[in-house]
Amino acid sequence: MISRRSLRLRLALAGAASIGLALVVAFFGLSFLFERHVERRVVEELRLHLDQTIAGLGRDASGAVDVVRPPVDPRFQAPLSGLYWQIQGGGIERHSRSLWDEVLDLPQLSPSAPREFSLKGPAGADLLVLAREVILEHPLGDQPVIAAVGMDRSDILRATAGFRRDLAPFLALLAAVLMAASLAQILIGLRPLADLRARIAKIRSGEAQRLGIAFPDEVQPLTMEVDALLASREEQLRQARERASGLAHAFKTPLQALSGDVLRLRQRGETGAADEIEALIAVMRRLVDHEMARARIAGKGHSARSDVARVTSSVVAVVCRTPAAAAIEWSIDVPDGLQARIDPDDLSELLGSLTENAVRYGRSQVAITARREGSAILLEIRDDGPGIPQEKLRHVLRRGERLDTSSGGAGLGLAIAESIIRTVGGDIRLENGGPGLCVSISLPAAEA
Repeated sequence: MISRRSLRLRLALAGAASIGLALVVAFFGLSFLFERHVERRVVEELRLHLDQTIAGLGRDASGAVDVVRPPVDPRFQAPLSGLYWQIQGGGIERHSRSLWDEVLDLPQLSPSAPREFSLKGPAGADLLVLAREVILEHPLGDQPVIAAVGMDRSDILRATAGFRRDLAPFLALLAAVLMAASLAQILIGLRPLADLRARIAKIRSGEAQRLGIAFPDEVQPLTMEVDALLASREEQLRQARERASGLAHAFKTPLQALSGDVLRLRQRGETGAADEIEALIAVMRRLVDHEMARARIAGKGHSARSDVARVTSSVVAVVCRTPAAAAIEWSIDVPDGLQARIDPDDLSELLGSLTENAVRYGRSQVAITARREGSAILLEIRDDGPGIPQEKLRHVLRRGERLDTSSGGAGLGLAIAESIIRTVGGDIRLENGGPGLCVSISLPAAEA
């Protein structure tokens, strides 16, 4: 369904309105021009009849002025045919048989070129009249005579109406063609916006870094501004990462000094104070390490990719060297060719944190599986340990929560893992597998 805010809809409506208005104007404009054209043709025809009427003037057998050779058009002989002539002047008045017993009320004229005007004719009909006053020395003997011919305007109106009937379907067909052309123009004209959207999607998915300049001149200034904005944001992120990393490193030296103080307090037997300070140091180190990890993964480009099978094998090989992994039976089902959109170092840290947890709490088995589902890579890490109490299962991934405070670890495994996963646009889910814990990870897939 097209939204009211659709640019395509707005352009289509504007095009339809302008085409409709243009065709309405064309309909009435062409009708007017046709009527004027027909009227000029009628005037030319009347001029010919007027010349014939004047040329036919003479004196009859009694010596009176008359049209001795009337115009030859047979309509002059048919009553009320719509074509009429009339002669008046010098006390005489003659008219065509078509006027029947009507007489045209001709105005006074002066000798000049023929004059065109309108009159009421038989039965109140509107006539287009062409009249002229003539003085012929022979055979009229300098007697002024007004000669006039007229035609019913209804003939012009009927011709115009017929033209409009013929014109209407043509204009309707023209409207359909213009609308189709307008829609094609809209689709072609808006295609660069679709290309722009596709290019932005590629930037978001990591297939491209910039929009580039392969766009029309009207769109290119926008793409250049977006590219400049992307570059500016990348620079800001780089500076922010450097500041965060520098701040985290700055805390390490004071923490090391505090660790020395703790050692000296223990040597003096002040174990209570030493324990409190050591607990604070552990919290601060946890926060520092966490922020350093976030600073390292934040802002990485979407173009990063990892071979899931290779990274998994590398991580498991390292973990298997630890004493805790000696009694663990590993089951790894990760097909070759799976590419995840994540930096290999980040994936190594992610899998390292989760496999260390699985080894720490698992009894004898750890299973790692991976598969491709649509646009995502699904990873599962299962152990056969005690799992997590159901009431705590939905809280362990909260910021600041620790899975175990007695295992001797820093408590960063799940926290850093979640930070990495969220940063790359993935998802993590924990559930008890009975026995053990199943950690399900969804990472965006990268094309091989």
